[in-house]
Amino acid sequence: MASFAKIGLNNKVIEVLSVVNEVLHDSNGIEQEAIGIDFLTKLTGYPVWKQTSYNTHGGIHSFGDTPLRKNYAGLGMIYDENRDAFIPKKPFNSWILNETTCLWEAPVAMPINDNKYNWNESTLTWDISEV
Repeated sequence: MASFAKIGLNNKVIEVLSVVNEVLHDSNGIEQEAIGIDFLTKLTGYPVWKQTSYNTHGGIHSFGDTPLRKNYAGLGMIYDENRDAFIPKKPFNSWILNETTCLWEAPVAMPINDNKYNWNESTLTWDISEV
């Protein structure tokens, strides 16, 4: 199955639909995003769609294939035309967008140990989780 994100106002993802892969094939059997967009436009009457890959996260495809648009699109994410990427909502004001992964990162790396941590925006530190 191929997935497509419906893009609304301010490039916000408002829906994600799946399409059977064969629908996307051209006369040579090659998958084409434009064919999927045409199919969904005719089906829904809505014209703005971008293909997304369930197997892409942080600019890496989980099976080693070519990653698509940095991250799998989810509701509320933003499609950034300049980066051709889906970007999640910024979780905290202090976090910085990693241009390679198009994911948000804390300004301080989370400690790597057996503890669980929560980000503390007021102190800009990782606090050990009580849960």
